[in-house]
Amino acid sequence: MAMMRLRREDPRVVGTFRLHRRLGAGGMGVVYLGSDRRGQRVALKVIRPDLAEDEEFRSRFAREVSAARRIQGGCTARVVAADLEAARPWFATQYVPGPSLHDRVADGGPLPAAETGAIGAALAEGLVAVHEAGVVHRDLKPSNILLSPKGPRIIDFGIAWARGASTLTHVGTAVGSPGFLAPEQVRGAAVTPATDVFSLGATLAYAATGETPFGQGSSEVMLYRVVHEEPDLRAVPVALEPLLRACLAKSPQDRPTTVQLSVRLKEIASREARGAGLAAQRSSSPGAQRPAVRRPRPPGRLPGTRRVTPPAARPVPAGPAAGTGRPGPGAGAARVRPRPPRRGVDRRLLRQRLVVFVTVTLLVILGLTAVQGCQGAL
Repeated sequence: MAMMRLRREDPRVVGTFRLHRRLGAGGMGVVYLGSDRRGQRVALKVIRPDLAEDEEFRSRFAREVSAARRIQGGCTARVVAADLEAARPWFATQYVPGPSLHDRVADGGPLPAAETGAIGAALAEGLVAVHEAGVVHRDLKPSNILLSPKGPRIIDFGIAWARGASTLTHVGTAVGSPGFLAPEQVRGAAVTPATDVFSLGATLAYAATGETPFGQGSSEVMLYRVVHEEPDLRAVPVALEPLLRACLAKSPQDRPTTVQLSVRLKEIASREARGAGLAAQRSSSPGAQRPAVRRPRPPGRLPGTRRVTPPAARPVPAGPAAGTGRPGPGAGAARVRPRPPRRGVDRRLLRQRLVVFVTVTLLVILGLTAVQGCQGAL
């Protein structure tokens, strides 16, 4: 949360708290960073002087501080002290370190679906405790949600009123932030826990997209869109879009309860976190950077057949190129002649040749013997 130096008109001490910095200012008053004698830091809100003179506001403010003290839960800033009878009423809550959801998105961009769902589930649980205390926040928005190291915290119950209270001030203006107000607040109808569900849906849509679901414009334009137009959720992740659309229903009866919302958001956050983990695991695996490319099958080749190299594609022994006296490619290498294929031995043909050879040999021997006999007789 941004801090500013104290101005000349700012008090230095309120009650038992010493003020150090300005944390912000709004329609209700100014919020300061203070500390008590033990060094405990608090966020202390001092009401505006004009509102301090309104007795009706004082009585409502006193009821709400009393109700806020009854809230039991870790998702809200605990009320530490208050003085409702001071010239300018004030109250102090536990100081929550960390940026607001608004600043987080403005500085770092939209949040992933898993983180948005986890924050929403924690906030829905916090609203359960708020509503069980009989309080409706009425101004839930990104700047009223702090992202502390221990989880999100709901702050600024300054305009939170009891269930069934009117949402209009004595001058007839709607209290809250355009773009996050529920339609019943704009119309001046009674507020219920469903009012905070609408605001939470708009807040989570902002967290997931960086934009309010009803766009930008003047207060009048924004309030008209909230009542008469549908929210623009085209940029919301698919996992969150149906649930957020149900939260932003025009009729309070059509919105989910905070308990239903908490359960569904936990499921979405868990599922999206698992999906993100698997995607990160795949991207970090050794073969992820070089995906396997399936080579196209040559035309005319059937699956399961062995590739046969055509004769023209077989290597040709090196030698002089045809029609030239120059050696062809690879002429410097040793010439290797392919070994002729071994033929099978024909035993029948071998037997016939052996018989012919023996017969001829015998005939030659007989002929020589006969010649020698004739020569002896002479």
